[in-house]
Amino acid sequence: MGMPLTEHRFTVDEYHRMGEAAIFREDDRVELIRGRIVQMSAIGRRHAGCVNYFTRTLTSLLGERALVSVQNPVILDADGEPQPDVAVLTPRPGDYRDRHPQPADILLLVEVADTTLDYDRDEKLPLYAEAGVREVWLVNLPGDAIELYRDPRDGRYAEVRTGRRAETIAPLAFPDGALRG
Repeated sequence: MGMPLTEHRFTVDEYHRMGEAAIFREDDRVELIRGRIVQMSAIGRRHAGCVNYFTRTLTSLLGERALVSVQNPVILDADGEPQPDVAVLTPRPGDYRDRHPQPADILLLVEVADTTLDYDRDEKLPLYAEAGVREVWLVNLPGDAIELYRDPRDGRYAEVRTGRRAETIAPLAFPDGALRG
């Protein structure tokens, strides 16, 4: 019997050093999830169109009250740096040029899922809840619905509900910022 294999988990700092050392190509679509470097799937046209819709609509609705960041990293903890499709962030001078956003900066995350629905729901949502991200919208393209996850408690979202097409929804941080799903 051989020795059991152990898996090396990377920290955010190690992940950044790998990027600085050009281990990843600039167009590599990877993110750090629980210390694992995960290859992200290609973006299809429905996914891209949905991200464009949320980006345009949220930017228009929220104006200067929030920064809408698209497919950029957020640091959740020492071994988690996902790249949500859309992040609505508290504005700050420099627009986060000095550091990536962290959970206290995040007002809303939007993940758009077509082929990655189970991964987003089973892997990324618990990570967001554990980090204390206040609200996540999971756009379920195959199900033609938006799953709303709110109020993180003990590593889970206490409030979970599904919105349907044509239903009006608003981020908790901006109840006047209603949009039609």
